[in-house]
Amino acid sequence: MSQHVRVVAIVVASAALLAAGCSTEVSGTARPEMGSSASGTSSRTLGELLLEPEAFPPRYQAVILPPQAVAQAAPDLTGIPPNAKVHPAGCKPSAQDYGPDGTAMVVGTDNADRSTLTVELIRATAPLAELEAQIAQCPEVTVTLNAVDSVVRTDLTRPPASVDADTTVALRRSVTSGRLGKTVIQSMRTLITQIDGVRIQVTHMSFGDVADPSALDAVFTAVVQKVRAG
Repeated sequence: MSQHVRVVAIVVASAALLAAGCSTEVSGTARPEMGSSASGTSSRTLGELLLEPEAFPPRYQAVILPPQAVAQAAPDLTGIPPNAKVHPAGCKPSAQDYGPDGTAMVVGTDNADRSTLTVELIRATAPLAELEAQIAQCPEVTVTLNAVDSVVRTDLTRPPASVDADTTVALRRSVTSGRLGKTVIQSMRTLITQIDGVRIQVTHMSFGDVADPSALDAVFTAVVQKVRAG
C-alpha cells in the first residue's frame, strides 16, 4: 500500500473512531494572548496546540488522529518507514516519539482528488537548523522495505513571502515507488518551523504533482499563530 493511500485509510479509520467516541476532543479553554512566554507553550499538551479540524479550508474534511494512528501516518510524510533500510545510510530520519507527548496530528482530506493536508506537531529536542542540514545533505535517498525499493527526492525551496514565521524551512518531496509499468509518484510540499520546542510541520500530499499552495500557507499560518499563543 502506498504512503498516500495509507494516510487516507488512516484518516477514514480515525473518523470512524471519532464518531464512536473513541478520541479525546480538544479542550475549549481560553488561550493566552500572542507573545506568551515559552512556559505557556511547554505546559500545554500537543493535542491542545493542534489546529481544530473546523479551521481547515472547507474542502478538506479533517480529523484529529488518535495516538495509535499517529505512528502509522507520521513516517509517511518522510517517505521512510522506521524499519526500512536507506542509502545513503546517514539519511534515515532521527528517531521520533509517536506517543501523545511526542507527536500529534490532524489530517484533512480533499475527497475530490484524495489529496491530504496534514498538521504535525512534534516535541523537538534538536534545533530546526539540524533538520535543514540533513535535508540538504540527502537530496535523493533509496529506501528498501520488504525487498521493494522506492526513491525519495527532497529539495529545499524558498518559503512563501506570506508565511508568518520567523524561521521557516520549505521543501518539496517526491516518493517514487512500484515496478516498471506500475510506478506511483507521490508529491509533497511541506512548511516547517519551531516555536519554544514545538516543531510545526504542515504538508500537502497528492498523487502526481497536484499542489494547493494557498491552503498550505493558510493552514501553516493558522497553526503557527495558535502555537505562539500557547
